[in-house]
Amino acid sequence: MLKSMTGFGRAEQSIGKKTFLVEIKSLNGKQFEILLKLPALLKAYEFDIRNMLSEKLIRGSVDCTITLKQNGAAKPVVINTELAKSYYQQLAELAEKLQLDTSSILSSLLKLPEVVVPSTEIMEEEEWNAFRGVVDEAISNIDKHRVNEGAVLEQDLKKRIDNIRIQQEKVIVLEPLRQQKIREGLVKLLEENVGKDNFDTNRLEQEMIYYIEKIDISEEQVRLKNHCDYFETLLKENGEAKGKKLSFILQEIGREINTTGAKAYDASIQKCVVLMKDELEKAKEQVLNVL
Repeated sequence: MLKSMTGFGRAEQSIGKKTFLVEIKSLNGKQFEILLKLPALLKAYEFDIRNMLSEKLIRGSVDCTITLKQNGAAKPVVINTELAKSYYQQLAELAEKLQLDTSSILSSLLKLPEVVVPSTEIMEEEEWNAFRGVVDEAISNIDKHRVNEGAVLEQDLKKRIDNIRIQQEKVIVLEPLRQQKIREGLVKLLEENVGKDNFDTNRLEQEMIYYIEKIDISEEQVRLKNHCDYFETLLKENGEAKGKKLSFILQEIGREINTTGAKAYDASIQKCVVLMKDELEKAKEQVLNVL
């Protein structure tokens, strides 16, 4: 089973006179990176929230926004009355000297620095424990989304590997024909340049054996098959974070395909190699999204 790094989850719940909304979205990333936006009330618990997200989501670029809605008599802000009085006295005196209307002083007063400040209210332990459940619910929802996305990725990756296998089977069929073509080509070249009876056929056979061994691709095909087998086995295994392992295996698959192409010296095999590379690149793009 695969999980994608892409997903979205949200949860909303009222706790006492407060309503919390937690929204989490994630995209692919090499490591775990988080952008956390939370109200002042939860600043003291920021480290705990980050730990909850990193332990459950493991990897990816995560954007988590926590919104607080105040209900009833709850006070999201506090008015500093003593400071407001001080400001008012000075503003009133200034307005009197300048003979200005004082009816709009209140609206101006509320905009002055530190007259209206965020509430210093601290979340109680009981509220915090209840809030953890809201975060867990949002994480659970994004996890379900990741599982669904992962199932689509798994099917696509399996398809890419199957297509590579199809081209490899064609290469295996073409390999004996390639050797025969090489031998016939060398014989024809010698006959045209030095004459049919002017070269040593035994020496030719020795050189052919040496040359064929140098461009033999049978080992590459064995390793390529083993890597494809391991890739599909890993897809079926239990576990969450498999993206990096799958990426490493694709690198090994690519190495065998490239070596096959370098040794091929055959247009038909080169065509198969190009098609395998195309499928490999598509698989690499998809693996970037796997957790």
